[in-house]
Amino acid sequence: MQNRMKNHQLREEQKKELLERAPVGNIATISENGYPYVVPVHFIYHEGKIYIHGLPEGQKISNILENEKVCFQVNNMKGLILDEGPCDINTEYESVIIIGTAAIVDDYDLKEIILGAIVAKYTPQLNGKKLPENMIKGTAIIEVTIKESTGKYYK
Repeated sequence: MQNRMKNHQLREEQKKELLERAPVGNIATISENGYPYVVPVHFIYHEGKIYIHGLPEGQKISNILENEKVCFQVNNMKGLILDEGPCDINTEYESVIIIGTAAIVDDYDLKEIILGAIVAKYTPQLNGKKLPENMIKGTAIIEVTIKESTGKYYK
């Protein structure tokens, strides 16, 4: 483990807090040709798992159906730390990296809960409104089960 990682680890509650407030995460899947495919996504952290919504077809869905292994990452760049010279610049940040497995959620009730939580996070003015059944059925929900996670910061 890198020295910086040893000295600047986020505690579990700090990782959870970042996952709950970060507006965008990046999910990496493995393509059929073996190359990683990374895409930014809106997401929620719910009951210890990551949930992502989107279209029911596409590259990330195809990749997950072929290989469940994923990596998920969020970060928050707080600003630059400036010193005397151009080589003395650093970044104040916090980040979480998750290794896990992904699956497509089929359970209607869970999809409704997750979509409601996504609405609450991204469009709170619409929170509590009934979601149309066709929207719930027609939206893919990806569930990422966390196998391991690391979090670090620098300030």
